[in-house]
Amino acid sequence: MKNFKLKSYCKINLFLKVIKRLNNGYHKIMSLITFCNLYDEITISKINSKRNKVSFIGPFKKGINQKHNTVTKVFDLLRKEKLLVNQTFKVIVKKNIPHGSGLGGGSANAASLLTSLNSRLNLKLNKHKLKTLATQIGFDVPISLQKNNVFLTGKQNAILKINKKFRLNLLIVYPKIICSTKAIYKKNKDFTLQKKVPNFNKLKENKFIYFLKKEKNDLEKTVTTIYPKVGKIIDCIKSQNGCYFSRITGSGSAFIGIFSKKKYAIRAKKIVSLKYPECWSTVSKTI
Repeated sequence: MKNFKLKSYCKINLFLKVIKRLNNGYHKIMSLITFCNLYDEITISKINSKRNKVSFIGPFKKGINQKHNTVTKVFDLLRKEKLLVNQTFKVIVKKNIPHGSGLGGGSANAASLLTSLNSRLNLKLNKHKLKTLATQIGFDVPISLQKNNVFLTGKQNAILKINKKFRLNLLIVYPKIICSTKAIYKKNKDFTLQKKVPNFNKLKENKFIYFLKKEKNDLEKTVTTIYPKVGKIIDCIKSQNGCYFSRITGSGSAFIGIFSKKKYAIRAKKIVSLKYPECWSTVSKTI
């Protein structure tokens, strides 16, 4: 196997509904998820060594545990399943997706690596087995296995693929605050009754935007209560020309603005950068 490179794409929650808290401490949620062209870059090569060599570089390498992370978990699981025998690898992950932001960078790394190794090493893992392994790594990893937009229906482990491309212009802002997913869910008091949603594959663009504008992320109130600055920047983005809506993604602290045109997103980025220079931001588009 020669050296090869992967791209693992950023996850965006367009809305998120917390239905209820489960007895095991987890939560039942509904969420519409898309992916955008912000991605981490992974380089993999085979090496002659007793152990794998995994390293992180790039603007968001800080704070990642070098020995225990989603990449090392993939290798540990494959060895446990006796699928990797006497094979070791050097993996370099360039972190372009902010770590601890709610954008699913770590989950995307694991999903991309798992899928690629299965294909290139002919591990013969079917979709069910891939999903089972992915679930053991983290909640979002099975979601990142998908190449499509997906809808979490609220039913146990139910991920509905959406074939339609959304073509959304995004401004992504990360205020450099690491939100603990566990802590945010634990403190959350906003719950939404499960309800029927439209068929996203058949929804026309104007009606789709109208639907999204009426939705929300139930975790946002908790995040903005703990970190008021996040709420202020979201309000700033909402007030910009061409902005349909702005809200946090996942459990934060990153948040998005959806714009009618790319030029409006670029203009809003300049305004946010001037007003809040401590924040990281980028203009992106759904894939």
